[in-house]
Amino acid sequence: MKSNTKTNEMTNGRIPLRPGITDTFKEINWNKYIVYIAFVGVFLFFAILLQDRGFLRMSNILNITRQTAMISIMAIAMTFVIATGQIDLSIGSVTAISSLITALVLNSTQSILLSVLVGLGMGFFIGAISGVIITRLNIPSFLVTLGMMSIAKGFAMWITNTASVPILNDRFNFIFGTGDIFGFPILFVWTIVFAIIGHYALTYTPYGKKVLATGGNEQAAKYTGVNTKNIKFLVLSISGMAAGLAGILYAGRMQAGRYTYGEGDELSVIAAVIIGGTAMTGGKGSVIGAIVGSMLMGVINNGLIIAGLSVSQQMIIRGFIIILAVAVGSKQKK
Repeated sequence: MKSNTKTNEMTNGRIPLRPGITDTFKEINWNKYIVYIAFVGVFLFFAILLQDRGFLRMSNILNITRQTAMISIMAIAMTFVIATGQIDLSIGSVTAISSLITALVLNSTQSILLSVLVGLGMGFFIGAISGVIITRLNIPSFLVTLGMMSIAKGFAMWITNTASVPILNDRFNFIFGTGDIFGFPILFVWTIVFAIIGHYALTYTPYGKKVLATGGNEQAAKYTGVNTKNIKFLVLSISGMAAGLAGILYAGRMQAGRYTYGEGDELSVIAAVIIGGTAMTGGKGSVIGAIVGSMLMGVINNGLIIAGLSVSQQMIIRGFIIILAVAVGSKQKK
């Protein structure tokens, strides 16, 4: 009987796959890896399409890391926000006002430490105000941060009458924008540092578990002793501070503070986080996925520019990507 069975299985010279291989393949949750697959696919696409236009040059690759550093840092913090079931639309405006405040303090005091602390403090303060309103008045975060976005942008335009504030401090510009360390852009180094911190905090600390519990099932989290209001307050405050850091990095890279920094960044950040595997409804998040999602957006933007597409065409494609991110995010399972 065994001999006949073996003969039948090898009919036509084909040996069937071992039971379990196909089953394992089918059981893989491909949604979990879609951002990595998309990144490799998009990168290869542009590498082939633009191979004669310098896309694969090391200088261009490093430039992508510079361009995406601010988005990546905000995406790390936004991962925590969305993982709790909240949203922060004010980060772009916070980026702008923090860059201006940092530049003004630096020019008046020449103290890098003080200017950075004030810039970070401004971001934290705005995020904290949003957090208080959301948690104490029970107003949806979408509405609160949408209003805060307008307020922060208005202040950014008002304090300098829409004028930019140049930064002439070379040390500041080196540390927060133009410098290189062992051949790597310092902005990329900042990204790696905060990626490690964010990944560890979300994956291995009690705080990270409380964040995911709050987004997964807030009522159940309350029953287990999690102060969900404090968690929401913290993630929004830290999101504001991360946007403040992004403003400082923008100021260092561009060597000036400007009210236009961060315009539209909130959409790119949210898209990066959702594509990276964070569930829009909360309860699930991936810092590494958000970083890769940010790099994916950077590769697409860079490739479109090298390909010669106009700004309007880039905006159209970016809009489709955001819709795709939302569609993918809506299918993410907790």
